Amino acid sequence: MLSDIDQRGIERVVCLGDIIGYGPNPREVLDLVAERCEWSLLGNHDFAVLYEPTNFNAGAEAAAFWTRRQLETEPDESARAARWNFLGSLLIRQTFDGILCVHGSPRRPINEYIFADDVATAPAKMSQIFDRIDRACLVGHTHVQGLFTDEPDFYPPSELGAKYQINSWEKVVVNVGSVGQPRDRDPRAAYTILDEDQVEFIRLEYDIAKTISQIEATAELNDFFGQRLLEGR
Repeated sequence: MLSDIDQRGIERVVCLGDIIGYGPNPREVLDLVAERCEWSLLGNHDFAVLYEPTNFNAGAEAAAFWTRRQLETEPDESARAARWNFLGSLLIRQTFDGILCVHGSPRRPINEYIFADDVATAPAKMSQIFDRIDRACLVGHTHVQGLFTDEPDFYPPSELGAKYQINSWEKVVVNVGSVGQPRDRDPRAAYTILDEDQVEFIRLEYDIAKTISQIEATAELNDFFGQRLLEGR
């Protein structure tokens, strides 16, 4: 993904959280995000590692505790301290160029999901979310790429031709997707480019088999976390 970003000449890279918590290389991933991202937010899985897993299933809870041990048992004291300091400094919301960025939602920035079917089943929720937005908001959390408008409506990238021009009269919530754990039945890594008022959804192939083998080689990580990557769920 980073090589694709470099090839495109993208100037600013940010992360909306869930850096660690499921995958087999938490130390390396933290170092990479700290090095390459202008800033990153605190996701619910980062929160679980840093503080305590809350409302997690047994597998996700075990993964959070295993991830914490990987950070605690780092033999290099300076590297260990740097990672904990980085995690402890993550913000729950950030704004750039007038755009609000959170992991979950503007109402509950760490833990609230914004689902595609909320536009039909939870209109009051969507109204309250858009009331907290000046014009645009970037989120992650569900790991499902797409764009919400304040009609309200939801559009997956396939319905937009993977691009959307934000109109001056509307408010939007953009789910940027997930690099490592997509949930939209597309196993490819996902990230999103924002260029002024244009949103572009990107999908990239990666070596899923390698990640699966690393997960399966780690007893504390449920094999399901690897197998689900094959289906993007």
